[in-house]
Amino acid sequence: MNTASLKKDYQERIVPQLMKEFGYTTVMQCPKLEKIVLNQGLGEAVADKKIIDVAQQEMTIISGQKAVATLSKKDISNFKVRKRMPIGVRVTLRGERMYEFLERLVRVALPRIRDFKGINNKMDGRGNYTLGITEQIIFPEINIDNITKLLGMNITFVTTAKTDEEGFALLREFGLPFKK
Repeated sequence: MNTASLKKDYQERIVPQLMKEFGYTTVMQCPKLEKIVLNQGLGEAVADKKIIDVAQQEMTIISGQKAVATLSKKDISNFKVRKRMPIGVRVTLRGERMYEFLERLVRVALPRIRDFKGINNKMDGRGNYTLGITEQIIFPEINIDNITKLLGMNITFVTTAKTDEEGFALLREFGLPFKK
């Protein structure tokens, strides 16, 4: 399926559905998906610098866009962290890549999770949603034979919705499998 299909689906099916559900008067009031942020916090990278490089490569493969290392803001002696030390990896997806990633996540990756019963429906209070994934191997792009360490990640869906109900309805219409 091409990436334009989710965008077209949003314009042709989801917008009218949300307008009816929330009584919007114009299309511009409808919430839309602004960006998807993939983030991996890698505290163990303090001891082993290779972890960051591996995570960066994997995140780039998963998202289809180059991942950047996140750097620490200050020294924390208890954790042996120095300022500007790489401690994570992140990618921000917008536009076509965002819709393409969302489609792969919903149709391919999430159904591959063992004993999958749906994702929690806890929004952040501002219409955004963060999904935690414990293993990166649910993505078919990752070759299991090359994995040295199982790494989790957070996937944040940032919407223009004003309330949790609007954001939840938007993500539900996009096909995110929320628990009943």
